[in-house]
Amino acid sequence: MVPVQPRRHARPHAALGAGLSLLALLGAPGVALAQGTGAAQGGPAPVPPLAAPVAVPPAAGETAKSQEPRAPEAKGEAKGAAGKPAEAKRAETRPAEPRATEAAPEPVPAQGKAQDAKAQDAKAQDSKASDSKASDARSAESKSQPAKPQEAAKRSREPAPLVYAKVSADPNPTLTPRTFLDTLRAAERYAAFAEAGGWERLPDDLARLKPGERHPAIPALRHHLTLTGDLPADAPANDRLDPPLVAAIAAFQGRHGLPDSGILGRLTINALNVPAAVRQRQLAASAARLMGSKFPFGERYVVVNIPSAAVEAVENGAVARRYVAVVGSPDKATPSVETRITDINFNPTWTVPASVVKNEIIPAMRKNPGYLAKNRIRILGPAGEVDPTRIDWAGQKAVNYTLRQDSGLDNSLGQVRIDMPNRFAVYMHDTPAKSLFAASVRFHSHGCVRVGQVKELVGWLLQGTDGPNGPGTSWGPIEIETGIADGERRDIKLTKPIPVTFVYLTGFATPDGKAHFRDDIYNLDTPAPEPAATGAIPPAAGADAAKPAPATAPAPPRPGAAHDAKPAPARAAAAKAATVGPAPVRPAPAKPSPERPVTEHRSLESVEPIR
Repeated sequence: MVPVQPRRHARPHAALGAGLSLLALLGAPGVALAQGTGAAQGGPAPVPPLAAPVAVPPAAGETAKSQEPRAPEAKGEAKGAAGKPAEAKRAETRPAEPRATEAAPEPVPAQGKAQDAKAQDAKAQDSKASDSKASDARSAESKSQPAKPQEAAKRSREPAPLVYAKVSADPNPTLTPRTFLDTLRAAERYAAFAEAGGWERLPDDLARLKPGERHPAIPALRHHLTLTGDLPADAPANDRLDPPLVAAIAAFQGRHGLPDSGILGRLTINALNVPAAVRQRQLAASAARLMGSKFPFGERYVVVNIPSAAVEAVENGAVARRYVAVVGSPDKATPSVETRITDINFNPTWTVPASVVKNEIIPAMRKNPGYLAKNRIRILGPAGEVDPTRIDWAGQKAVNYTLRQDSGLDNSLGQVRIDMPNRFAVYMHDTPAKSLFAASVRFHSHGCVRVGQVKELVGWLLQGTDGPNGPGTSWGPIEIETGIADGERRDIKLTKPIPVTFVYLTGFATPDGKAHFRDDIYNLDTPAPEPAATGAIPPAAGADAAKPAPATAPAPPRPGAAHDAKPAPARAAAAKAATVGPAPVRPAPAKPSPERPVTEHRSLESVEPIR
């Protein structure tokens, strides 16, 4: 039986009975029974309470309203919903109970019963509307709660600010016209240290020492730092880690490319335990690599020391700017270069070298035919662009084509290239993989030098070159960003080319007489093993393995190796350990002993990995 909407009747008692029927359908059977006496006088019999309200088809538009839960009961209902709406579960479990606000009204005169029925209907509709709003509010709240973790995850995916490893603030350049002679003198000084017995090995537990604490190895540490000039000779002698000794440790760390915190850590202890003979060998080998150099020093020049993975802009004999860099990995070493910077390229394209096409592109295309399109690399032939699907990637024919990556943020050269013509076809440039600049050890490129904050270096290089608005203007940060923002390739020729050199100095002396050391990442300081007289007798089995670093002379550590995700290859570490011998080394003669040619480790690739 489907009830009809209430309407005005000719008889007031009939209207009251219809109103009571409506209240019964609204879930208030008790109210209908309480009003049954008044309705029986002239209206129909009261409607009995329904045992299962869901079995009666409700009136149109009243289904959702009549079955909505009460506001005070919604919390408990929602907890046990388990995927069902709270109002549906309530309707299926028990009939609606009368609300306290719907108590039986006082008897009223007959002429006002119709008006009271309308008022009650309006009140019921208002109550249902308020319940609906409360339910909607609770529903919106429940939906917003699971969105909070999503918002947090979205915020976590935002790019982190760029972080660069700390570089030395020493104003003395790595390379000056005096570096060769200063380094030879330092090599002689360290040879004298080695002949005199060098310094004692420090225990590992010294790394746990805190400032102000005592340790029996402190006198040996003081002796070492006094020999190397880090601790003044007149410093008070004691077994305490006092402030002068902390300052001396910080100075030692700065000379070895370590964070100059003054705290004795594991890397600092390892560097202190490198024998004087090894340090002398580093200085002598570095000086030998500088022999015959014809680098044209001037008022302004750029130096890249490969073992330091740093770039120095030198002006008037002092370092004007120093930047972190990423240089070649041991198997793709950055070569030593002396040339001039002639041009700056904004939004450069990248022509993929044949070696990368063979070793990286072809294997990638075999696995993923869309690799070139994803990296925006086009294939160019004599007649123009070539469709990648027309090339047989199972063979090596792709090497005969020119592959070029379009300019853009994801270009392997980044947004800027610093052009410096040389026979190795290497240069300095930007990179999209800027996270590598935060590492302490930065030997990851294919041979080129990636420069952190390269736009600032470009601004220094373009000093004296007319700006984009003609003579009298300059290239400031805004002009550089504007020139890059349009995305078009732009080449700027320097008014005066600037000399630049890539050097490999694991040991060098600055004009103030201090000796600086870096790790021999390419293993160039180690002489090649001497063959037999006729070459027919092979070296003794395990000759290299028989020369491990003794307990008193560990090989020099890589600065920041504890923070490096890619430790030095075992080959380089083993070779470095083999250089350590128990016997002291004589001072290097005027002409150092022959060593492995640098060209054996030079990479002819001016490439970066495809990202």
